[in-house]
Amino acid sequence: MKNIFKSLLAVSALSLALISCEDEQDLSFLTPEAEFEILSPNSGDAVELNPETTTNPGLSLTWSEADFGTPTEITYTIEIDKTGDEFDSPYVVTSTTNTFVTINSEELNGAALAVGLTPFSQEGIDIRIKATIGTGTNESYSNTIVYLVTSYSTDLPKLAVPGNHQGWSDANNFESAPRIAASGFGLTDYEGYMWLDGEFKFLGPNGSGNFAWGNTDWGDNGDFSGILAEANESNCTAVAGFYRVRANTEALTYTTTAVSWGIIGAATPNGWDSDTDFTYNPATKKLEIASIALVPGAFKFRGNNAWSNGFDLGTVNADGFLVEGGDLTFSGAAGNYKVILDLSNPREYTYEFIAL
Repeated sequence: MKNIFKSLLAVSALSLALISCEDEQDLSFLTPEAEFEILSPNSGDAVELNPETTTNPGLSLTWSEADFGTPTEITYTIEIDKTGDEFDSPYVVTSTTNTFVTINSEELNGAALAVGLTPFSQEGIDIRIKATIGTGTNESYSNTIVYLVTSYSTDLPKLAVPGNHQGWSDANNFESAPRIAASGFGLTDYEGYMWLDGEFKFLGPNGSGNFAWGNTDWGDNGDFSGILAEANESNCTAVAGFYRVRANTEALTYTTTAVSWGIIGAATPNGWDSDTDFTYNPATKKLEIASIALVPGAFKFRGNNAWSNGFDLGTVNADGFLVEGGDLTFSGAAGNYKVILDLSNPREYTYEFIAL
C-alpha cells in the first residue's frame, strides 16, 4: 500500500512538472523578450534642421531585428518624446516592417515641435522603437537614445489685440481679435493693420500658442505717450478708424497710426496724380474698392495720399506677399474691377482684382 501511495505521488509530481513546463512554454510564446537595439545614430548625435532643405534626411535610423521566437512579420513603430518626459505621451513618427527608416528634415521638425522643442534651440528628443506582431498584443521596446535636434519655425511670433473693436467678446479663445506679427522668430517688433474703436490691449500667447486671459498682457503705462506696461496698466485707446499698429514688448513701446489706403498708377483712372481710395469692410476685415476702371499698366498701393511716409506697397516677395517699394503691373483686359487689399494677416499682405 505504501508503495502504491509513493507511485501516485511520483506521478502527480511529474504531472505538475509537465504542466509547469507547458505553462512556461506558453508564457514564453505569448510574451517573448524580443530584445533588440538601435544601431544608429549614436546617443548624443545631433542635427540642425533648415527650412530651406526640407527634403534632406533629418534622421536615419537602423536597428537589429527583434526575435519573437516565431517566423512572422514584425511591425516597427518609431516613437519620440522630449527628453525628460519619459514617453508619457509619445509621438509616433512612422511605422515600417524594415529594420531601417529615414525621416526627412521637414517630418522630423514637425515631430520635434509636436513634442515641445523650442525652435532654433538645440534640445534633446528621446527615440525608441516598438516592435509588435499579429494584432499588436505582443510588443517589445528597443533601448532609448537621445538625439539632439535644432528645430525651426516658419510661423511669425504674434500678439493678439483684443478690445472694444471686437467687443472684448472672446475671453476664452480670442479668435476674432486681430493679430500683429514680429518680423522673425525671437524678435519683438510686432506690426499689423486693423480697425480700432476705443480701448484695447496687447495679449501674448501661452506656451502652447493659445491666447487667453491669464497670459502676459500689456497696456498703456498711464500717461498715453506710447509706453507699454505689464502691471498697473491702463487700456490703450484710439478713436474709430483703420490703423497700422506696432508694439515692441522688449522696448515697451507702441504706436497707432491712422492710415487710409488707395490705389494709384498708370493703370488707374487718375494715373499717378491721385489715389482712388479703399473702404474698410468690417465683415471681411479687408479694404475694398467696389468698382474701378482699370487699363493695363503700372500701379501700387499707398497710404494717406502721400509718398515717403512708410505706406507704399508695390512689390510681391518670393512668398507672394506685398512689401514696400517698387511698382506692380496690371496686365488684365481694360474694364471695371472690384479691388480687394487684404492687410488682415500681419506681414502677409495680398491683393485681388475681380472682373465685373
